[in-house]
Amino acid sequence: MIVKPRKYPVSILSLEALQRRLKQNHPQQAQIKEDLAKKTAGFKGEQSIDYFLSFLTEGMYHILHDVRLKIGDHFFQIDILILSRRLLLILEVKNITGTLFFDRNFNQLIRTQGDKREAFPDPIMQVNRQHHQLKKWLIQNKYKNIPIIPLVIISSPRTILETSHQNDEIYHKIIHSAKLPQIVSKLEKTYDKNILTQKQLLKIGHLISECHTEPSINILSQYKISENEVLKGVICPNCTSLPMNIKRGKWICPSCTHISKDAHIEALKDYSLLIDQITNSQLRDFLQVPSIYVGTKLLTSLNLTHTGKNKGRVYHLNSRKELFY
Repeated sequence: MIVKPRKYPVSILSLEALQRRLKQNHPQQAQIKEDLAKKTAGFKGEQSIDYFLSFLTEGMYHILHDVRLKIGDHFFQIDILILSRRLLLILEVKNITGTLFFDRNFNQLIRTQGDKREAFPDPIMQVNRQHHQLKKWLIQNKYKNIPIIPLVIISSPRTILETSHQNDEIYHKIIHSAKLPQIVSKLEKTYDKNILTQKQLLKIGHLISECHTEPSINILSQYKISENEVLKGVICPNCTSLPMNIKRGKWICPSCTHISKDAHIEALKDYSLLIDQITNSQLRDFLQVPSIYVGTKLLTSLNLTHTGKNKGRVYHLNSRKELFY
């Protein structure tokens, strides 16, 4: 049972918006492209696990995707959390191809692909830390003595795993995704006593979902980019040129003559991901709309939550998540 479904990450949406809204020769474009590729690969890796999750015993497991909880002053995040009456299973998914060597001495992951070698943080340390934090969070919420099993899932079947002889931990905590149903079946036999009642299982799943907190992303600050560097205007959905012009309630592309009634929605989606809330004046400046009345009409049609009055009125784009996300 899916208790918390996976959503397309806001972090990826923000990077995509930033990539669109910067000049192609902007000095940060290369870094944005690299980060976007890594995050997209990670998301696709998590998606690929769904097939193997479908083999789990129906009704016995409750699955939560992308859980972010707070313990003390810090947040911790789990890719996939599987709950049952007998145990909890943490899955840290890695979509890394090539040959992976798990270095126990220096606690790092070394990837070799062709002639290129690069280091990554040790995923075993990462999932062990999640284990410790989740256990602490559960105790804080009056759930004790629940077995927690941390696993690192390598999503690509073509990835080769290597380690030194003394690194036994890798054999217990790192698996290819195809082996997940087999490992869960084995765990069912090892942990054969129920720790939670069905009611408690439902309650803990609901509590985790309630306590989940979406990350606050200031993408411009993260890449040290000012609002003045963000390209303004409505991007043509047909030829991607900008800006489109508005005439009699329709957006017209001067480059390819494409006409759209709602091309401004995607532009405001970009604004919400990069900057957040908006005023009438800011909307007109960003969409390149000269008329205050047209600006008001566009904002009114979106039915956004707002605060303030008159010129100080601020519209909250995130109040229509179904429209912008």
